[in-house]
Amino acid sequence: MNALAGTLIFFLCGFAFSSFGAKDGKPNIIVFLVDDYDKPETSPYGGKVLTPNLDRLAKEGMLCHNAHVTSTVCTPSRYTFLTGRYASSSHSKTFLAQCPEGTQALPAFNVGLESDRMNVGKVLADAGYATGFVGKYHVHDMDHGQEDSLFGDLEVPKNVEYSDELNRRKFKLEKLQRELIRKNGFTWARNVYWGNLKSPFKGHNPDWTTKAALEFIEEHKDEPFYLHCCSTLLHGPNGEWFKSLMEKELVTGEGYLGKPLGLIDRESVWKRIQKAGLTEAEAGYLWMDDSLGLILDKLDALKIADNTIVVFVSDHGSERKGSLIKTRGTEIPCLIRWPKVIPAGSVSLGLFQNTDFVPTWFELAGAKVPEDYRIDGKSLLPMFRDPRVSVREFVYAEQGPGRSIKTKDWEYVSLRFTDEQIASANGKRSERAFKSFLGLSGGISRAKDFHPGTFSADQLYNLVEDPDSQNNLAGERAQAGQLRKMKRRLTAMVRNLGDRPYGDFVPGEGTSDATASQKVLDKLSAYHRATGKSRN
Repeated sequence: MNALAGTLIFFLCGFAFSSFGAKDGKPNIIVFLVDDYDKPETSPYGGKVLTPNLDRLAKEGMLCHNAHVTSTVCTPSRYTFLTGRYASSSHSKTFLAQCPEGTQALPAFNVGLESDRMNVGKVLADAGYATGFVGKYHVHDMDHGQEDSLFGDLEVPKNVEYSDELNRRKFKLEKLQRELIRKNGFTWARNVYWGNLKSPFKGHNPDWTTKAALEFIEEHKDEPFYLHCCSTLLHGPNGEWFKSLMEKELVTGEGYLGKPLGLIDRESVWKRIQKAGLTEAEAGYLWMDDSLGLILDKLDALKIADNTIVVFVSDHGSERKGSLIKTRGTEIPCLIRWPKVIPAGSVSLGLFQNTDFVPTWFELAGAKVPEDYRIDGKSLLPMFRDPRVSVREFVYAEQGPGRSIKTKDWEYVSLRFTDEQIASANGKRSERAFKSFLGLSGGISRAKDFHPGTFSADQLYNLVEDPDSQNNLAGERAQAGQLRKMKRRLTAMVRNLGDRPYGDFVPGEGTSDATASQKVLDKLSAYHRATGKSRN
């Protein structure tokens, strides 16, 4: 679909569903985005954790069993949640500096939110919404080489000793970061974490992010609003959650506070965990859930819950983070509540991905989408109205040199390194290259510890018979037809993403085929065996 056609469809469909809302037919929207959260680690999906507010969302809304993200580390996934575009569609300065147009895209931590404001915050603001951002950002675009000088003298070095001067700088720095988010299109931003937590200001504090979320809802209760609320939980390790809970009441994204906020009873969190027969390792789940509960209670108190969409979703899985394996990788927990439209207790088995949220919000807002705004997603509104509907036949994902296609029954993963990557693997500093390829940007990452087929250029798994992707069928003669079918789908996807080659699927300058990539993967496998199976 070209940009103009997409604009017309979203614009017209916005009026078709105007009867859903109360004021101007526009529902409020809250995206509650958590960090590094595996689907089985929620009680609605059978997890042995305490998450009563997620149970409430499942009871009052829709439990989604086939929700996926298109990249499996924070930055590209968050970019997609904010734009409705694949990370490899990015035209940010950060991305183009590393992956110039016409070359193979290697999406990972190199993606930034563009300054042209083609994002959900700006487009919904133009459609009459108050648009708020709270919590973890991690998608700022920077000129090449600017990484260490974006905020000049206010930059706070990482992993250094605390000082009052650093605390003052941290406070001022967070205010500049709010302003940049507003400059990029959001009408309101508060209590921002610019990226992952680092010493001397390392510590989760959902009180701080929830406080801002509640303020935004209260301030905009009489107008349609969109809130992008990003918790730092449940970024691990688990021990850090408990340490933050018990010892770090004052640390926030703007430095150390003068006194605790006291929104969530931290002692109560630990008591309830113990009463449930759980341990310190599960404390973060309930703590996160409590912060969500405060938001749900606020909607009830203001009597606006009926026409407010609440989405609980993760930016990617944790145990297979950085890979494209479905289980605990691209597949994520997702619960959606909209009492006015979605039947309570709904269960969806339909495939969809995080590109699909933004076009849904545009449609419901009746937004006039700019003609040059690229959208890669599909509206989820048919699924909201009928949980039996699946808006996609397959989902697509990308991470570094990896690409994947998944249907309900099959999973195909490809790994195609560029000529430059292959040269680095064969060079004098090959060990450094191997570490990079096995890291979170390499398309393999944590899957290497769980899946025998991880070091294969082509991977095909039957998800019905082998839901944990343990038996790679790509070399089986009986599955040759299925392999060709999945490869054709991947080829079509890559071509649709623009002037970007990809391996032997869409050949171009600097790309290599499966054979060349397999030679690198064989070396990586040997290196991994020789150096042990420690996780990232």
